[in-house]
Amino acid sequence: MSAPQVVVHRDKELMAEAVAARFITRVVDAQAARGTASVVLTGGRNGNALLAALAHSPARDAVDWARLDVWWGDERFLPDGDPERNVTQAAVLLDAVPLDPARVHPMAPSDGPFGSDVDAAAAAYAAELAAAAGPEDPARVPAFDVLMLGVGPDTHVASLFPEHPAVGEDVRTVVGVHGSPKPPPLRISLTLPAIRAAQEVWLLAAGSDKAEAVALALSDPGALHAPASAARGLTSTLWLVDTEAAAKLPG
Repeated sequence: MSAPQVVVHRDKELMAEAVAARFITRVVDAQAARGTASVVLTGGRNGNALLAALAHSPARDAVDWARLDVWWGDERFLPDGDPERNVTQAAVLLDAVPLDPARVHPMAPSDGPFGSDVDAAAAAYAAELAAAAGPEDPARVPAFDVLMLGVGPDTHVASLFPEHPAVGEDVRTVVGVHGSPKPPPLRISLTLPAIRAAQEVWLLAAGSDKAEAVALALSDPGALHAPASAARGLTSTLWLVDTEAAAKLPG
């Protein structure tokens, strides 16, 4: 696993634009090397700001969007089209670029084919990931080029919350999350084994309410107490923060 590196941006607006530019460069490089690229999107305040910046970036057309696989790190288990679902909020980007619908992989809604069975929906997403993985991918997920995660004020990433049983999952790649401390109580989430199979993991945090979480996670207290501390990429782990979120870091 790679060691964390911290990149501090002046403010949240500049951070969104800079991360969008970094994302475009990384995807273009991957497509130049292999013809395709695979990314994991995140929701929340910082993730949605990034998606909006991507949608409005003058460089966005450098990406061959039709050759990009799009996955999600977690999802609120709510009905299709619910405004709280990450995939619904991602429409700011999904509707703005020519993605191949077959290569966009949302997690199932609560009124989808698995009904209210969040565990069945999670198992189906794990099977979809495994089907897209290559024989050289032992974690049974694709070797994502970039996996992005928003960091919560409590250090949660995806829907892996401190002290929650899902944090300790070391076999399954996707789990149904029951009793989430943040509503809604039912969610679907990638697990740490799936996250740690990505080539690059980018953790996004902006705002003063994230400062304690950033400082705690980077002190490496362990996954159970700070799930963000265990989110690492195989080749790169980037903490992309603004000055407010970096305020309690040493130095």
